[in-house]
Amino acid sequence: MKKILDLISEEVEKAFAEAGYDADLGRVTLSNRPDLCEYQCNGAMAGAKKYHKAPLTIAQDVAAKLGGSSVLSEVSAAAPGFLNMKVKESFVGQYLRDMAASEKFGLEMPEKPMKVIIDYGGPNIAKPLHVGHLRPAIIGESVKRIYRYAGHDIIGDIHMGDWGLPMGLIITELRKRQPDLIYFDDSYEGEYPADAPFTISELEEIYPTASARSKEDEAYKADAMEATYKLQSGVRGYRALWKHIMDVSVADLKKNYNDLDVEFDLWKGESDVHEIIPDMVDRMKKDGFAYESDGAWVVDVKEETDTKEMPPCMILKSDGAALYNTTDLATIEDRMKTYHPDRLIYVTDKRQDLYFEQIFRCARKTKLVNEDTELIHIGFGTMNGKDGKPFKTREGGVMRLENLIAEINEEMLRKIRDNAETKGYAVDDAEAEATAKVVGLAAIKYGDLSNQASKDYIFDMDRFTSFEGDTGPYILYTIVRIKSILGKYEEQGGKLTDIVIGEAQNESEKALMLELAKANAQLEAACEEIAPHRICAYIYDIANAFNRFYHETKILTEEDDAVRSGWIALLSLTVKLLEQCIDLLGFSAPDRM
Repeated sequence: MKKILDLISEEVEKAFAEAGYDADLGRVTLSNRPDLCEYQCNGAMAGAKKYHKAPLTIAQDVAAKLGGSSVLSEVSAAAPGFLNMKVKESFVGQYLRDMAASEKFGLEMPEKPMKVIIDYGGPNIAKPLHVGHLRPAIIGESVKRIYRYAGHDIIGDIHMGDWGLPMGLIITELRKRQPDLIYFDDSYEGEYPADAPFTISELEEIYPTASARSKEDEAYKADAMEATYKLQSGVRGYRALWKHIMDVSVADLKKNYNDLDVEFDLWKGESDVHEIIPDMVDRMKKDGFAYESDGAWVVDVKEETDTKEMPPCMILKSDGAALYNTTDLATIEDRMKTYHPDRLIYVTDKRQDLYFEQIFRCARKTKLVNEDTELIHIGFGTMNGKDGKPFKTREGGVMRLENLIAEINEEMLRKIRDNAETKGYAVDDAEAEATAKVVGLAAIKYGDLSNQASKDYIFDMDRFTSFEGDTGPYILYTIVRIKSILGKYEEQGGKLTDIVIGEAQNESEKALMLELAKANAQLEAACEEIAPHRICAYIYDIANAFNRFYHETKILTEEDDAVRSGWIALLSLTVKLLEQCIDLLGFSAPDRM
């Protein structure tokens, strides 16, 4: 289904051609003066030089050709050469009826869908998720949903930090505490226990303890490095312990990500490419890409056009150990061979921009990717507290993600109960708690996604949980209000089937209709620009347009059945579109609030 702007442009382009001018001059845009008109065309000014005419004259010529348009109700030429336009109510009504009858509201599917892998999440095993994990999870999940909705084949990979020295530290600390565990008996040849010798709580205490000790005790750190080597070399007991660490940690990660309504198609980590690293490095050496520098092996990724220093990409340290660089490059190789993606997207802190520029250049230079493979880094900004500094607990530490979610849910529960008390109705505790979780998640996700990903933002609990303004709860409150109207319509004997959107009866209804008509253009742009904030801005405009229409129109008490049912059909389309959009953002709406 064509975008509404394209249809209007076709009408104006035809008029330009009929008036003797280049049809390409007839491109239409949204009006930047909505007090004067709904759409505008500036082509007359662009054509003035070519046709040696005053732009106003050209605009007047075109306006005359649009006098009998079936699309436009008003067309006027304004100095110095603008074409100001309003569309016919009948045209908008038909466009929305077509939207309502179309799959995905008329969003056109790509002729050649892309295969995309998105790398987001990036938690480290044996460490609890904290607020720093919030943005990659929220942004990555939304981008994945947007791409999938737009018709592309996208795979989400969590890419865990599950290899290297942190694992060696945990194993070393376990050995200090429980030296008699059979995992440390080199002569043991039997089956290892199915249950881990630790809980997730113990594991989350073990790692920071071991990490701190290794910084003060050189012998302890040496033991940890040896344990890492044994693990990566395949020592049975160490591999069995590592599997326990993985199983316990992943189960906890899945619970936490589930609370965020974030899902991954792949639960892979650095360990999954450990075995392919030697061959990859050898090939880079053999092909002349990698060279030795101070004992380490590096790949030069400088380009002649660089205006800033670009350090070489190190693929092996001087002791022969792999780095994050190495595992990320091996992961790219593995993804290309296994999935053949057209595009790889990474969602991490924007402070890693230089790192990913090095990795991408190295992957291209060493031919790990095809020439046309797109490598994209979505670098996100910092979530800050009201003091403008990275968000911390009241005690100054990094807040656990589950604690932040709990605080938001408690605040939403308080507001729901206060609202019920103010309006004088009873609220069921279980229902209130369930609703608080749904609305709390919307507050968190919308509060994050409504900002452009690359920008820092202030996490403001009071603002994010407000039912007014540009917030998740406001969007949900609008959806619930529409659902309530539709429910009352059915209680009055009306049916939500076999009703059709009519022509706008008033200005606020037409304004809402024109907002809805932007749907496929907005959804397409959100995908092309990889910009969830575009959807947030769009649904905020829809919510505002609906609420204006609602306050100015007596919907359920309208005596004309045809007009009333047309309004109900319009509301039905509005709520379906809003619910689809918030699903793309990664949250849902309750039935009541």
